[in-house]
Amino acid sequence: MVKIKLARAGTKKRPFYHIVIADSRTKRDGKTIERIGSYNPLTNAENQLKLDSEKVLHWYRRGAQPTETVRSIIQKHGIQLTTKQ
Repeated sequence: MVKIKLARAGTKKRPFYHIVIADSRTKRDGKTIERIGSYNPLTNAENQLKLDSEKVLHWYRRGAQPTETVRSIIQKHGIQLTTKQ
């Protein structure tokens, strides 16, 4: 199964996350299929999230399931995850 999940980057006490497409069996920071965005929880709301909404919807329609954290981040960004076009 393919998942849309967070991969941690950054240094100790300075988290930075990449939003990636990866196999559900891989580790959090393991091998990924594609990077579709980034999330920085330490910055202000305007620069906090960079996301390619077309790629998110493309992978979602192909069956990729977002984790709960990624689902909430995507919904805050204003992308509705529906299979209808």
